[in-house]
Amino acid sequence: MSGDGLQAILFDMDGVLYNSEAPIAGAADAVNWIREQGIPHLFVTNTSSRGRAALVDKLRRFGVTADENQILNPGVVAAAWLRSQPPGGVALFVRPAAREEFAGFACLAEDAESGAAYVVIGDLGDRWDYHTLNRAFRLLHSDPEARLIALGMTRYWQTPEGLALDVAPFVAALENASGRSALVMGKPAPAFFRAAFERLGVPAGAVVMIGDDLHADIAGAQAAGMKGGLVRTGKFRPSDLDGKVRPDAVLDSVADLPRWWRSQAS
Repeated sequence: MSGDGLQAILFDMDGVLYNSEAPIAGAADAVNWIREQGIPHLFVTNTSSRGRAALVDKLRRFGVTADENQILNPGVVAAAWLRSQPPGGVALFVRPAAREEFAGFACLAEDAESGAAYVVIGDLGDRWDYHTLNRAFRLLHSDPEARLIALGMTRYWQTPEGLALDVAPFVAALENASGRSALVMGKPAPAFFRAAFERLGVPAGAVVMIGDDLHADIAGAQAAGMKGGLVRTGKFRPSDLDGKVRPDAVLDSVADLPRWWRSQAS
């Protein structure tokens, strides 16, 4: 335990441990140090373009050992929520690799324009086009009771080619057109962070979230009662430090986490 009462860590993945397909220097060593110290941790991500098995493989390629139970993503939280709801048609706007979390649900055909009780919006990347977005709108419009489910509200992310739109802009368009608010299952929703610290078995105030997104990671964690540590990698921009959101720590990269953690105990 650190001197200010911290007991556990949440790691964002893309932008913190790696940038797209390139590992961030020192990230694997930092995570390995955390594991050696016996510090409870989870990997939390708004990635909805692939399932947990693929994320485990990706981490392993970069020298980070994890199992699926150590990864929390919006698909896991959304699937758990759907199991608690009345049965109904589920319209999935996610990539094929991310559909594994929704096995067992009554998923509609990919050309359906009605019959959805739940419309689930994830990261389709360049698969988004007018027809696809309009089909999601028609599904919502056909049933005023249909729920709009957002797998995170990340606005953009860092790719090798530059910044790219993520889920939030498409969810915002559907909220505007349908006149209803999305139920958010990923960061920055408090329910997502609550699921994380409950899985860790520690109180919110004893957890620090390490992320590169000032809003989804830092502000979201702080709103849930956690600490937020911002890294200067991934989508970080110097202007992030000029706004109203004030991180509890700013690290050049996750490689500095062990040193920072030790400094909290001194």
